[in-house]
This record gives sequence, structure tokens and C-alpha cells, in this order.
Amino acid sequence: MKRALVTLTACAGFLTAASAYATENGSPTTPMGVYEFGSGFLPPATPYGTFGLRTSYYTTDNLRDASGNRADNDVSIDVLSIGLAYIHMTDQTLFGGRYGFSGVMPFTRMNAELDVNVNGTTVFSDSASVFRQADLQVTPLILAWNPAPNMGVTAQFQVQAPTGDYDKDRLINPGVNHWAFSPIFGFSYITDTGLEFSTLSQFDINTENPDTDYRSGIEYKNEFAIGQHVDSYTVGLGGYYYHQITDDKGDADTIYDGNRARVWALGPAVSFFKPGLPTVWFHAYKEFGARNRAEGYNVALRIAHSF
Repeated sequence: MKRALVTLTACAGFLTAASAYATENGSPTTPMGVYEFGSGFLPPATPYGTFGLRTSYYTTDNLRDASGNRADNDVSIDVLSIGLAYIHMTDQTLFGGRYGFSGVMPFTRMNAELDVNVNGTTVFSDSASVFRQADLQVTPLILAWNPAPNMGVTAQFQVQAPTGDYDKDRLINPGVNHWAFSPIFGFSYITDTGLEFSTLSQFDINTENPDTDYRSGIEYKNEFAIGQHVDSYTVGLGGYYYHQITDDKGDADTIYDGNRARVWALGPAVSFFKPGLPTVWFHAYKEFGARNRAEGYNVALRIAHSF
């Protein structure tokens, strides 16, 4: 049975700088496009744990309003993320599942340009470029079950701390300047013929940003993949669905219809797993169906190995 190793996150938030866009500054609190194959499996217990590296690139020049129409504003956003991760699974059990814990330290290079247009006239223009530490993610509780052959189920509780670089007057920021608490649930199943289906759901519960007195609504994301195992490779289709399920809270002038957002992403995904060698995942997704947020492209490469 294929057992996926660690997955690695890196904060890839991006800013729209327009008050009608969802969550504070239009930025998702935690990154999307992280998991695809093997999201229900976790590494075995090893003496030193599992170390991972993830690089991801997000780019967009497309803002969508609450109706899904392209906004008049001119925007260009490019985000390169590099994340270092560690996960340690143990032989100890809790509620019948193997116990583990993990941490992720991301670093993010961000470039953004924005022109706000009103009736064909540019009324605001700004740009920013920054390469700094993003927000630290710690997962003190990880549980893994294997209820049936070729089936994996995981439950996690993640805490994202506001350790990332942040300036409320800057167009774009690696950090979001508030805490986030995230219950996470994953599932994977591989048929006897090698067809895999994996899915992972996460809720981000946000605290208030003390510098702006703004609190983003609860965010839901689901990441998924379906593919065929061929020798050491799994090849198929992956993607994600993001939906803000409660309203933002803040100054009445910055809230429009709750500022709720949603978006889909879809594209090819592939992974490589062979005992004794590093595990590798790659995907390239195109976003579509965006509301109250940007719509762009997400490319990611992850590598992990247990010691």
C-alpha cells in the first residue's frame, strides 16, 4: 500500500487592496493547493521523523467581484513560497489512532502592483516587493487511522501563529498578523486496481488583527485528487475548493455583503513513491469560478523523506 509522507505548507497569501474582496486584504489565511495524493496517509514512526521541502508559485492578474465578473482594477501578483517542514509520527495511540505532531516554517517572496480605476481614471496606484518569513504553523495533534486495507484517515489540529512579516500600510504581506486555528480531516482510498481517491477538508477560524480591528470570517477549503497508480507513480487530476462561510467583521466601510469569497482550482497532479527514496509530489492548477477574490494559477513541488 502506498503511504504518502509529509506535506508542506507555505503562506501564499495575496492582496487585492479593494474593500469589496473577501477576508482582510483579500488574502486566504492559510495556503491552498498543498495536498493532493495521499492526504489520508501519514509517515510511519521513525527515529528522527520526516523532513520536507515545498516550493510553490502563484500568479494572477485577474480580480473577480461578488458576481464573478472581472473587476476594472489592474492588478499583478506573483508569490513564490519556500517552506521547511518537520513531522514526527509515533507508535503511541490516542482514540485508536497513531499520534504525531509537526511544524512548518515558510518564507515568501511577493511582488504586487495595483491600479484602482474609477470611470476609466486611475485614482489609486501602489506596488510592493518583499521577501520575508511568513506565519509559523504548528500542529500539536495529529492522529492517523487505517480502518481498512489501502484506506487512510487523518485528523489534525493546526495553529498558525502571527510570526510573519507584516506592515498594515504595505500593499502585500507574508504574514496575516492574527492567529488562526484549524481542524483538518483527510481521507485516502486506493482500490485493488490502483485507482486512488484522496480528499482533505480544513476550517480556518481567525482571530482579530489587532492593528486594524478586522476579523476575517471562517474559511473552508477542500483539496482533492483522483489518479491511477502505475509502478511508483500516481498520475491524475487534482484541485481545491475554497469558500468563506461566515462574514468578515470590522469597520462598516470595509465590509460589503459580508465579503465572502469562493474559488475552484483544477489541473494535472503526479506523485512518486518508492520505499527508501524521497517522495515527490507535483501539481499545476488553474483557478476558476472566483467570487470576491483573485483568480490565478497555482504550481507546487513537494519533496519529503523519513529518517
